[in-house]
Amino acid sequence: MGPLVPAIIGLVVLVGAFVLFAHFYTDVLWFDQLGFSGVFWTETLTKVILFVIGLLLMGAAVWVQLFLVWRNRPVYAPSERADDPMARFEHQVQSARRLAMIAVPLVIGAFAAITLSTGWQTVQLFLHREPFGETDPQFGLDVGFFVTTLPFLKLAIGFVSSVVLFSGLAGIVAHYLFGGIRLQDRGGLHITRAATWQVAVSVALFLVVQGVSFWMAQYDTVLNQSGRVPGALYTDVHAVIPTRTILAIAAIAVAVLFIVGAAMGRWRLPLIGAAMIVVVGIVAGMIYPAAIQQLQVQPSQKSMERQYIQRNIDMTRSAYGLDQVKVEDYDAKTSPEKDALAKDAATTTNIRLLDPSIVSPAFSQIQQQRGYYTFPDTLAVDRYTVDGKTQDTVIAARELNKDAKEPNSSWVNKHITYTHGYGVVAAYGNRVTSSGDPDFMLGNIPSKGVLADDSKYEPRIYFGQNSPEFSVVGGPEGWEPRELDRPASSNGGEDVRNTFSGDGGPSVGTFFNRLAYAVKFSSMDLMLSDAVNEKSQVLYDRDPQARVRAVAPYLTVDSAAYPAIVDGRVKWIVDAYTTSNQYPYSKSQSFGDAVRDSQTNGSAAVQDQFSNQVNYIRNSVKATVDAYDGKVELYSWEPEEPLLKAWQKVFPNTVKPISEMSAELMEHVRYPEDLFKVQRELLGQYHVTNADSFYDGNDAWQVPNDPTATASAAVSPKQPPYYMSLKLPNASNDSFSLTSSYIPQQSGSSNQRNLMYGFLAADGDAGTTAGEKGKSYGQLTLLKLPTQNPVPGPGQAQQNFNSNQNVSTTLNLLGTSGGSAQVIKGNLLNLPVGGGILYVQPVYVKSTGETSYPSLRKVLVSYGNQVGFADTLSEALDQVFKGSSGAQTGEGGTGPSEGGTTTPNQTEQEKLTAALKQAKDAIAEGQEALKNGDFAKYGTAQSKLQKALEAATEADDAIKAASGEAKPSAEASAPASDGAATPSPSASN
Repeated sequence: MGPLVPAIIGLVVLVGAFVLFAHFYTDVLWFDQLGFSGVFWTETLTKVILFVIGLLLMGAAVWVQLFLVWRNRPVYAPSERADDPMARFEHQVQSARRLAMIAVPLVIGAFAAITLSTGWQTVQLFLHREPFGETDPQFGLDVGFFVTTLPFLKLAIGFVSSVVLFSGLAGIVAHYLFGGIRLQDRGGLHITRAATWQVAVSVALFLVVQGVSFWMAQYDTVLNQSGRVPGALYTDVHAVIPTRTILAIAAIAVAVLFIVGAAMGRWRLPLIGAAMIVVVGIVAGMIYPAAIQQLQVQPSQKSMERQYIQRNIDMTRSAYGLDQVKVEDYDAKTSPEKDALAKDAATTTNIRLLDPSIVSPAFSQIQQQRGYYTFPDTLAVDRYTVDGKTQDTVIAARELNKDAKEPNSSWVNKHITYTHGYGVVAAYGNRVTSSGDPDFMLGNIPSKGVLADDSKYEPRIYFGQNSPEFSVVGGPEGWEPRELDRPASSNGGEDVRNTFSGDGGPSVGTFFNRLAYAVKFSSMDLMLSDAVNEKSQVLYDRDPQARVRAVAPYLTVDSAAYPAIVDGRVKWIVDAYTTSNQYPYSKSQSFGDAVRDSQTNGSAAVQDQFSNQVNYIRNSVKATVDAYDGKVELYSWEPEEPLLKAWQKVFPNTVKPISEMSAELMEHVRYPEDLFKVQRELLGQYHVTNADSFYDGNDAWQVPNDPTATASAAVSPKQPPYYMSLKLPNASNDSFSLTSSYIPQQSGSSNQRNLMYGFLAADGDAGTTAGEKGKSYGQLTLLKLPTQNPVPGPGQAQQNFNSNQNVSTTLNLLGTSGGSAQVIKGNLLNLPVGGGILYVQPVYVKSTGETSYPSLRKVLVSYGNQVGFADTLSEALDQVFKGSSGAQTGEGGTGPSEGGTTTPNQTEQEKLTAALKQAKDAIAEGQEALKNGDFAKYGTAQSKLQKALEAATEADDAIKAASGEAKPSAEASAPASDGAATPSPSASN
């Protein structure tokens, strides 16, 4: 082998080392630029220290074993074993002893060290632990022992156990190789005195460690999730815990026997002791508890498990913050009364009609401006004050579309030209334009609207949920702008270009930094491009949630981030949680499963949560990420939360006190979705606080399936919670709330009734005062509805809509006339108003074509079994609440049509035919307008279509009336079985 091969190997090693160094170096630059270098170095140094500790302990233990074996090896005369193949093998092994004495401990130690370093959070949390001020009901220990101390002790015991085990195995193998342990010719085993002592001590140490492990295992019983309810139950307390104590003592006693056996040279007694541990483990650890469970507990389980079930109820409610839920009985009516909504005007006038999961295409078609911009599939819901009145708002950031053709046509376009999105787009939640489009309160480029304009806030979106992998921005004074800032106006002119002027990323102005980032991103263009200058910065890791995870690795980040205009900047607001799966007696659940619903199944952010098992959660941190420069700010939302206090000692000065939150930021804080979903999932069971009732399970609830979701659209069809402003029945003021409903727990039978049993609302108004949380923020209110006067659940309300003949006829006409339109039913909102439960559902119509988008055309409402259906919410409400004594109830908004020309002598059949032809012509006219990009003409065509469909409906009703076919009312058309609600008194009258 010539000098070329070693040179190549050396070069490969150097290149690999530089690649690793480049990633490390760029991480240092990224954290330092963001102001969180302390987080990076604390985490890195903790991992390094644990790695060194693990390497030294494991390596030293293995080395000591090998050293003792070598020093005490038997020495044989060569003539004794000249013909022994094993002797020749031992000679070869001994020749490699020096290398083995170094390599074997290092290799085994490295694997152990890597495993130990992954537990850095467990170690830091233990070293900076804080008491919870609450004790567990079984051992009387502070809850903090189970959350912070027990995981550390289990980590330490597990590591020590592996050290003893692997070093002992290394010693046994070495004794065999060096002749201390030999198989004899006539069978049997020969062990030298030195080998006997070494093996005995190793086994004794292992048994001592196992004894400690058995002792600690008794504390795991309160974390057990496999029983009828989580925690230590009767069998655990009276059989499992005592057994583990016995096993701990027995293991230590047998360890002593092994030492005695080694001293006496007799193994019979320690081997019997080891066998007895196995027998005791099987009998006392498995058979005895099973017998207690089967013979003593099972026949009287309800009474014997009562106190333990109560422990589970109390501790679970405490762990998830459910012990603060305000439960109110709500005697919901099912018969509407005239003017019943008068006292709920604050709620009904602000009912959100825009469905954020449907109107994204409308935002794109009207506000996208260029193909290289995009909006998320599901928009956010927030609230803003306009003219002194708080308005629910559907809002989104106009981000760069990284999948568009223009940004990806070349390296320069992808990383230099197309660097950022532009502006926030917001629409009123409770109203639309005359053509059914969103009524924008902020939009266009440059931004204009009642919320702000470009002169009042920084509209550029460099950091967002759809940002490119990396962009190179910035330049010295006088540098020719190369970033496409915004497209030319409709009046002509050139596109506006800009140069980033903030501090948003590490510098790539030096040769070494450019080289490091060229390696990181595998991009030689970064080294060679003339667009990179001495003032250039590289922006990357730009997703708001990812940035929060990076600077606060101990937090679980909410799957939803939303933009808000705060203090003249666009800021992403991100909720974050401290969580644990070590809270005694609390029910554990999959975070990912709990937050998944009909709208979030495909969300990558939700997929990230699937590995998290939690049984304790607090929304301890509110975070913001500046959309312009990526600055991350963390605020202590629950400053007394024990885990957050511990982590603040680990990473001091990284979380700001709540007093530093501005009043404007406070206005946009809302109750987090993921926390609410976790809480509502558990509250379906744990609203029951009596152990006997809980055991019976006859009052268990569940979150209803989303009645608007298609069967193939969701793995989890649960109805999502909805943000809306509402005033609860006993509240003094309305508030921006997150709401959900409950139906009885379904057992799988298709005949179960979809009735509403509960309504849950979380107050999300944090207040308008800087640094002060609103007094009612976070209050969970559960309205328990009567079971003796059934109130339709969401599925039943949707069925009432679908089976109403007037509704179905009109929607069929809207959706099938000409075969070129699609009816889309929006989110089914439910609100406790008018003394009962009001359902509101917007109905959108979307024509075919690449440029089509949903427009709001109708509004459905129901109260009890009464259905209203009209062009506007107010008309639909009038049908229900003014029609409780007369003809309008359930008739829909189908007055005389203004849409078509009819003659007095036309028959009803001729009128229907003419109206359908006019509808077909209007659809064709609308399609032609969309092809030409004439949205004004499209809106006119849609108005014609609406009027023609109303005329067709009127004619169809007249034909049926003339033929003697009774026109069904809304309540009469509701299904009589398979989940139908009991008819209301007014319906039977």
